[in-house]
Amino acid sequence: MSSNSERQAKAQLESIIEMVKAVEDASGVDEGDQEEAREAALQTIYEDPLEVAVRSGWVSCREAMVPKEYMILLCTGGPAVRIVGDLDGWGQPESATLFHQDWGTPWIEYLVDRDQEDALISYARNFYFGEG
Repeated sequence: MSSNSERQAKAQLESIIEMVKAVEDASGVDEGDQEEAREAALQTIYEDPLEVAVRSGWVSCREAMVPKEYMILLCTGGPAVRIVGDLDGWGQPESATLFHQDWGTPWIEYLVDRDQEDALISYARNFYFGEG
């Protein structure tokens, strides 16, 4: 039997897969409507998360902080779901792990297959993780 947070993680994953597919499918729309369809699909992604955050490794006080990891909070409360991953040297997501949590419990990884991870990474790459 799955927990509420696990069911929520599954629902969030399915929603992300649909959003990523909508962006990809927009390229197959008639050329006149293609840009409008793509913008609408991207807008859905941009409005989806509650929070997008980054963090860096240790740096000296005089060095600029360079984001090394990102977190996208999809929903909060009981249950909560987030995506966490590493950023490459250009500030682009190179990994994505889905986590879920219920009130008073630790974050638990929701296991995904390679295609699902690719969808999570594609979703995450629509956000800006750089400075300023």
